[in-house]
Amino acid sequence: MATSVSQRCASFDPASFESFRFASREIDEHGRVRLRYALDDSIEFVEELDLPVETAVSTADRERVEGLLSLLHWVAGVSYFKTAAPHAVVCETGAPPAATATLLDALYSEGLGEFAYTNRLAALPRPSFPIGPSVERQSAVEGRSHPRMLVPVGGGKDSAVALELARRSGHELALFSVGDAAPIARTAAVAGLPRLVCTRRLDPGLAELNRAGALNGHIPITAIVSCVALLTAALRGFSTVVMANERSASTGNVSWEGIDVNHQFSKSLRAERLLRAAVAEAAPGLGLFSVLRPASELAIARAFARMEQYHYAFTSCNAIFRLDPALRASSWCCDCPKCRFVFLVLAPFCEPGHLREVFGCDLLDDERQFAGFALLTATGGHKPFECVGEEQESLAAIRMLSTQARWKGHGVVRRLVAEVLPLYEASDGDPTRALALSDEHMVPQYLLGDVAALLGA
Repeated sequence: MATSVSQRCASFDPASFESFRFASREIDEHGRVRLRYALDDSIEFVEELDLPVETAVSTADRERVEGLLSLLHWVAGVSYFKTAAPHAVVCETGAPPAATATLLDALYSEGLGEFAYTNRLAALPRPSFPIGPSVERQSAVEGRSHPRMLVPVGGGKDSAVALELARRSGHELALFSVGDAAPIARTAAVAGLPRLVCTRRLDPGLAELNRAGALNGHIPITAIVSCVALLTAALRGFSTVVMANERSASTGNVSWEGIDVNHQFSKSLRAERLLRAAVAEAAPGLGLFSVLRPASELAIARAFARMEQYHYAFTSCNAIFRLDPALRASSWCCDCPKCRFVFLVLAPFCEPGHLREVFGCDLLDDERQFAGFALLTATGGHKPFECVGEEQESLAAIRMLSTQARWKGHGVVRRLVAEVLPLYEASDGDPTRALALSDEHMVPQYLLGDVAALLGA
């Protein structure tokens, strides 16, 4: 019989485990979800989520969302699988249907590309998920003449732009978050929209295992949040989940062992398409798409620069949150790739004094930051493992700043123009091309006019 993590975590040898087990899943009448996993017959994990349900979850509700609960169970397991990354997976509650198995094969391999690279594994984990029979499921949502949208927010600029795009459509919407971090709460307060909050509790022994020698690293977290949002949407009567994943997320960071290692794999267009196919199996009638997919980070920054009401609410810095969650309430670390990238793409559309107020300093006038800014163009190494845009976008932002009197005299801008731009062709980093909208997306027709109006100019 498997034991809890707290009962055996003095030492941990990832190579000693042969299989990862999906043991059981349940949702009770109060909306509490329990997801159970195990490594071999040795260590078990239990994750809990409290979903923001409005009324008691009935037996009929459970039957209606069973496919989504299963999908969440399989996708969220990656948090525990990674501790040992064994070769085999065992689906004790039944094998996933075909499209879901394809999604899981990708999330547990390409979705762990950065994890494998940074842990210096010999290769990507490639557990093969069995394929079960397709199950005919009832619609997860009631038939509606107009969409009812649930928009996940993370407290950054992208989710602010996404919610404003959804608002422009005139359809009913609410915000959603996993957790209640200060930037999320501030963004929701500025938006003035209702928000549904889910609480997620990882198995408390996971941190102990990490200290005892478990493998650790980046996971496809956006896929997990998407599945929690989908389950919440179905229980609360929303017909679609509107994500804020941009075009740039599809571009990887470094080529390794013949694969494109992408920090943002679960935000990519490929992952979106795989997830949509899995949702079609799990919950017919429930939609999911990213409304920002046609746009680059640079185009999103241009739109966000016009939304000054959010400028003192948002925070995109992940480093400050990892160092001390309490600090995220009021600060940017101003010394990480994400801070540099957000500052860089906002700069062409903002006054220096304004960004200095927002960030607490002027990163483009601090020459100690030069190497970090250069790395955003992959000069001096590969693009950082962070949620930053394409190298071409960073080059485009530099080219724009080089022609603006308010910025071109800043020390870092001068050096980027003198030392980085000459390394590239004149056609590289063309601002017009970087700001243009792409046709590769899953945005429904009824939103395309609003996307063009807000992101295209």
